[in-house]
Amino acid sequence: MKLIVAVDKEWNIGNKGDLLFYIPDDLKFFRSQTVEKVVVMGRKTLESFPNSKPLKNRVNIVLSRNTDLEVEGATFVKDVDELKEEIKKYNTNDVYVIGGESVYTLLLPLCDTAIITHIDAVANEADKKFPALDENEWVLADDSGEKECNGYTFRWCEYKRR
Repeated sequence: MKLIVAVDKEWNIGNKGDLLFYIPDDLKFFRSQTVEKVVVMGRKTLESFPNSKPLKNRVNIVLSRNTDLEVEGATFVKDVDELKEEIKKYNTNDVYVIGGESVYTLLLPLCDTAIITHIDAVANEADKKFPALDENEWVLADDSGEKECNGYTFRWCEYKRR
């Protein structure tokens, strides 16, 4: 299983249910990585999407303790065990954890690849963090080099679990 996330210099990922920075190239990159794949998210991440609708052209799996939720186009699982059963239906290389904070923290130990957009900035306000990758556990496997878009400098990095 993989995860994909954009972080600032302090590993911040969000504020009040929204992204920290608007970087169209990174949004396109996210789409290119996840379209026709499986995305795993928490309920709050689903609710942060336009009209709280699942992402198009993807299998959307939502991890939530609230078992009464139903959203067309999304499959809900109540815990990690149920999630593990659900994702057995798919190639694990096609499964991407996409947030939020608690889902990243919970599922990071199950991931073997982390695709991280490192943004060379610090958000003015942030209330959600990604757990910084432990250099003893993760190794940088690929680095896009410096990119620039919408006034931000960033790089796409792929890490592999050692």
